[in-house]
Amino acid sequence: MTDLPLTGFRVGVTAARKVEEQIALFVRRGATVEWAPALSQDPNQVDDASLRAATEEVLARPVDMFLATTGIGMRTWFLAADGWGLADPLVAALSSAEILARGPKSVGALRRRGLREMWAPESECFEDVLEHLRGRDLTGLRIVVQEHGQSLSMVAHALRRRGADVTVVTVYRVAGAEDPEPMFRMIELIADRRLDAVTFTSAPAVAALMDAAGPVGRRDDVITAFQADVIASCVGPVTAAAFELWGVPTIFPERSRLAAMVKQLEVELPSRREGLSISLQGGALLLLHGDDVLLDGLEVKLSPAPTAVLHALVANPGNVVSRRALLAMLPSGTAGSEHAVEMAVARLRAALGTKAVQTVVKRGYRLAVNDS
Repeated sequence: MTDLPLTGFRVGVTAARKVEEQIALFVRRGATVEWAPALSQDPNQVDDASLRAATEEVLARPVDMFLATTGIGMRTWFLAADGWGLADPLVAALSSAEILARGPKSVGALRRRGLREMWAPESECFEDVLEHLRGRDLTGLRIVVQEHGQSLSMVAHALRRRGADVTVVTVYRVAGAEDPEPMFRMIELIADRRLDAVTFTSAPAVAALMDAAGPVGRRDDVITAFQADVIASCVGPVTAAAFELWGVPTIFPERSRLAAMVKQLEVELPSRREGLSISLQGGALLLLHGDDVLLDGLEVKLSPAPTAVLHALVANPGNVVSRRALLAMLPSGTAGSEHAVEMAVARLRAALGTKAVQTVVKRGYRLAVNDS
């Protein structure tokens, strides 16, 4: 009998919702699954009184710009406004504003209420919304920010420093898991490298795991494990961005879908065990097997710093890895500055070819892979 593609692999799942579906997808492929919810089964807790007060504050004065961050947040806000009889005034207030939406889910929620966004980033990253505003004069503009489950107070402060009048609407707060013991066990499994991969379907889940790892003294071990042997698999770029703070490389599928995340691991896990093969732009074939690096069949000798950068880039080929994340991957003893990253990238380009690693201005670097 032929083994299933994930036979022999052990995968950690941190989701609290749709978890049965995710576990079933892995089990059908032969994986052993460890489940530890990072968040509450009902994580999106709404303070009705506070949300109504914030809504009335939004309606009190004209809105110049509105930043929508999550689909579930927008739907929840509109439904609450329906109950208060304030939905029509809210839609009218937002329709007169310049609307920027973080991604397709928030766009969908807006359009269902007849609202049209003026711009949304392809990346689905809120940081790119802020980058879109970088050159704008915000003096005197009233900006309303729909907050997701985590605080955007620093974003509000940054906009206020540029002269904007900012109102933050907290639609819901994300609550942690009711029982932390499964998460503590998951942390031990990651730190001891007894898992091959761990999946994450939201940025708050990443934060919850890292927060839980601190009090038990295993955060550094968890970070090191993710940097070396355990794959941090994310449903999309927004979730993956939450790992950048910790210098953890991630993988995520092109489409932010649960099935696509599982399918990516179905390919990624066996390939890492057997050796990773990547076709670079221009046709060169890069093969990694443990510490061995081959380019078109010829061995490539790399010192520790460019090796660390290479492993971070191949963890998600074709996608951008920030300088901060690459800096965290450099060996201890390396000068702790972005110049050290630039030197490591320069040495990697010297070994693989100058076009093998592309610079993405203000964001980081990516491996130039063949898309075909």
